[in-house]
Amino acid sequence: MSRIGRLPIAIPAGVEVVIAEGNKVTVKGPKGTLEKCLPVEMKIELKDNEIVVSRPNDLKKMKSLHGLTRTLIANMVTGVTEGYQKVLEINGVGYRAAKKGKEITFNLGFSHPVVMSDPDGIETVMEGQNKIIVKGIDKEKVGQYAAEIRDLRRPEPYKGKGIKYDYEVIRRKVGKTGK
Repeated sequence: MSRIGRLPIAIPAGVEVVIAEGNKVTVKGPKGTLEKCLPVEMKIELKDNEIVVSRPNDLKKMKSLHGLTRTLIANMVTGVTEGYQKVLEINGVGYRAAKKGKEITFNLGFSHPVVMSDPDGIETVMEGQNKIIVKGIDKEKVGQYAAEIRDLRRPEPYKGKGIKYDYEVIRRKVGKTGK
């Protein structure tokens, strides 16, 4: 039995879960509403303020879908109650970002500024010129947008210049030595 899949998901107060036909799960909470179509093979049940996910048989595919389905529902419940956030830091001389409305303008050493606009359901907050906080209720969208921002200028190993996550540690290399 899947260790993660068999754990029940507790539904906190103020959260409403609706399981429609075809395993379409809708979660409403204080921060918003999330909707996702999950694998139809899984059996999702609401039992006294808990969601229980079970699988029909022990095939390898069913085992892998079991834990995935449970985790996706748990992430939706966490998203509508607490939300998710990723913190990015910009390192490098002259590297900075500025936010205006829903758009962020990055100066990252290119010959032109790079402009990115926030997708629906995602909010970015600037702390100074070198710290960006990406917030939202959908874990997948928050992670994807943060990864797209990081891909503009990944951190390099010699001077550590670029955009990195706050928890990321850059392994530094020694540069060339002169005679």
